Amino acid sequence: MKLDIPPYLPDGRRFAGYLFDCDGTLADTMPLHYRSWRRLLAEHGMSFSEAFFYGLGGKPTELIFELLCRDHGLVLSDVAGAIRRKEEYFVELIHEVKPIEAVVSVARQWHGIVPLAVVSGGLRRYVELTLEAIGIRHLFEAVVCVEDYARAKPFPDPFLEGARCLKVPPCDCLVFEDSILGVEAAAAAGMQCVFVPREELRC
Repeated sequence: MKLDIPPYLPDGRRFAGYLFDCDGTLADTMPLHYRSWRRLLAEHGMSFSEAFFYGLGGKPTELIFELLCRDHGLVLSDVAGAIRRKEEYFVELIHEVKPIEAVVSVARQWHGIVPLAVVSGGLRRYVELTLEAIGIRHLFEAVVCVEDYARAKPFPDPFLEGARCLKVPPCDCLVFEDSILGVEAAAAAGMQCVFVPREELRC
């Protein structure tokens, strides 16, 4: 299956930069993140459904953990340590990650023609490891992660930072996203967006 990608900007010009989310867009990491969360929560006698997890798509790790603790009435003295354990559990599984070929093929097609960036709500270390694991880190001039901006999606900050890194006007960028929060962030940044459906592109 191919993505429905607009060929040009409304005024007929070609897009000057492409911005890609990572988890769930370039890499099919979401099942691995879910397993990592389940392992962490099980240590505290907690659980949550896969549907609930996917509903959190686009939110940064710290906020997901905050919401889960709130919903379960859990109070931890070392939240940062718990988050680190969750991410290390993910690293243990990273050899299983697969590229989402319909999106990766777009990045390969435009590499060297227009500048490309990854714009993620994840921590830099794990985003970089993911891109390396599927062999595509070299395609991107910039990787923007949660450390690089003040407000997460659905605020426009992540994509505006991506455009700044590429030295491309935001209105000339095309975004690829799999989450509603990401689509909202792209719109807030004044960018067109290609929505990546979760199931169809993983067949």
